[in-house]
Amino acid sequence: MDKDRTDLVPPGPGRRALLVTGAAAVLTLSPVSFANAASASADGTEGTGGTGSDTAAGTGTGTGGRTSTRTVRGTLPPGAPDFVHLPVEVPSGVNEIHVAYTYERPAVPAGTQGNALDIGIFDERGTRLGGPGFRGWSGGARTEFFLREDAATPGYLPGPVRAGTWHIALGPYTVAPEGLAYEVTITLRFGPPAPGGTPAPAYPPRRAKGRGRAWYRGDCHIHSVHSDGRRTPAEIAALARAAGLDFINTSEHNTSSAHRAWEGLWGDDLLILTGEEVTTRNGHVVALGMDAGTFIDWRYRARDNRFGHFAREIRRAGGLVVPAHPHGTCLGCNWKFGFADADAVEVWNGPYTPDDEVSLAEWDNLLVAAARSGGRWTPAMGSSDAHRDPDAIGTPQTVVLADDLSREAVLAGLRAGRSYVAESAKVSLSFGATGGRGGHAGIGERLRVAPDAPVTVRLEVTGAPGRTAHFVTDQGTLHTVTLPDTGTGTAEWHTTASYATYVRAEVRHAPAAPPLPGALAAFTNPVFLGE
Repeated sequence: MDKDRTDLVPPGPGRRALLVTGAAAVLTLSPVSFANAASASADGTEGTGGTGSDTAAGTGTGTGGRTSTRTVRGTLPPGAPDFVHLPVEVPSGVNEIHVAYTYERPAVPAGTQGNALDIGIFDERGTRLGGPGFRGWSGGARTEFFLREDAATPGYLPGPVRAGTWHIALGPYTVAPEGLAYEVTITLRFGPPAPGGTPAPAYPPRRAKGRGRAWYRGDCHIHSVHSDGRRTPAEIAALARAAGLDFINTSEHNTSSAHRAWEGLWGDDLLILTGEEVTTRNGHVVALGMDAGTFIDWRYRARDNRFGHFAREIRRAGGLVVPAHPHGTCLGCNWKFGFADADAVEVWNGPYTPDDEVSLAEWDNLLVAAARSGGRWTPAMGSSDAHRDPDAIGTPQTVVLADDLSREAVLAGLRAGRSYVAESAKVSLSFGATGGRGGHAGIGERLRVAPDAPVTVRLEVTGAPGRTAHFVTDQGTLHTVTLPDTGTGTAEWHTTASYATYVRAEVRHAPAAPPLPGALAAFTNPVFLGE
């Protein structure tokens, strides 16, 4: 059910009420008032107020102007709702909001979750799920932020500071047994708006020069200082070029602020797509290549039955829905929403680890189910999820056959599964099947042949010295070849459509712990066989 429901539960102890919004439950605190500060701003006198102070000092983020500060303290119990809203009554005449917060991190026994508290803000337009009020989110990556008409902390959106009820959003990700004690300090700066207003955003162009129809390399899951990364967009762009990439996708946690941060960094050789990593409590999804400036809400769990609505929002913005690291081991990373709404799935995330092997196996099961039902199959992707040194941009990378280096062509290639994943730009694959009357099908395509007609599958590899090449079908791995030490080699296998519903290729390193398989160096999307 997409329509929001609002039920007000009678307040419990203290000054709190519980709001159920049709998605995650929200604990709403009593409002923070700056009424005295507003009066002082109007008549030139100083306001007081029992929870804060008003001074002529600056907040350190703006210049000049009188400020007023309020501090709120409280403790959240174990089992607190996913989000806690702190209403802030912002009077007229404010040109900057600054928020700082701290919380206690007591030691906890092994196996017990400690405290983790995220933060963001919504403006006077409200906190409705998917509504227009979002103004920024930094999760647990920052302890303070500011917003002005002309500037904002990375992760937050510059724009007018209008009078009305704003909401600081706290996200108690985990709460220790003794509770989560927090302190939030809000400082308002009074003064005229910025002379130039809010700068018009410079969004990346939707096309780069490219090489016409060709295989293009990209990394679609990267973090910068606009969420919990440590690299600037300029550093990321330089590393992307050094890694041999043709395109990247911005994918900050629960914010679109980075979309406007790439001016001067794109070029004929680098296409920059704009997206978001929608980071819910039940899994993460990369919204890939959306219209610049699009924000997708994240405040729901699988039990709320809202993901389908926001998957459609991603597609309406021109993007792809790509569940990320579906078997990731971090809290909340494991994908719980199913794959019916997925355009592709991120099977390989960063350096290859056991959870990637599980994701690969689950994806293969999805291929079998799609082949059995005759329904749409879900292509696989790989991305670095790089945050900071030593995370390597482009490890791994998705290589897609696209008609040109444009947003539309790249997304069309990814959606169709005309792609493979490689650990670096050193590794290149060519994979396809021939049969019937001279028919040929490449990666992501179907070779239409009679059930018992002979089919030849061929894989060409460069940049993988001493690795092993594997042909994988709906039965499992049916053919393996060791590649030469030169790193360049070819493998062929003969089959029929009645024996193999599809064939895909894997290139692997030597096993580190036999009989478990070695880490992937590359893998392809499948070629389907049959009429």
